[in-house]
Amino acid sequence: METGVTQDLISCIQKEFELTPVDIRTYSPLTLAYIGDGVYELIIRTVLVEQGNLQPAKLHKKSSGLVKAAAQAAMIRGLEAQLTEEELSAYKRGRNAKAYHTAKNASVADYRTATGFEALMGWLYLTGRYERMVSLIRTGLKFI
Repeated sequence: METGVTQDLISCIQKEFELTPVDIRTYSPLTLAYIGDGVYELIIRTVLVEQGNLQPAKLHKKSSGLVKAAAQAAMIRGLEAQLTEEELSAYKRGRNAKAYHTAKNASVADYRTATGFEALMGWLYLTGRYERMVSLIRTGLKFI
């Protein structure tokens, strides 16, 4: 990667795929959770890979413990007092959303709380608040 070159990832994707920007307020909380789940997992994978070159099976084992619903629920419960009003609103919209399925290995409470966490991550990502997103994840990992 070239040093000194910065481009917003979302803008790059929109440009390359000729996508029209969408008002984030029109997204359902489950759509925010969908993208937030992927972004959170990518951040965790990036952190693990940057910590050292491990076999993929070992990387998967480490990451799966951090991306499961119970871990995400513990993170957001620890972070909740630190959220802004906007962030809390994004989290609560996701937490309270009517999901049409449940997690295989999580309680309903943890699953809904984790969905709220993922919605918050999606909201932060789509609004370009990357530093805040990464900061919350870093702090949140201490609660697992």
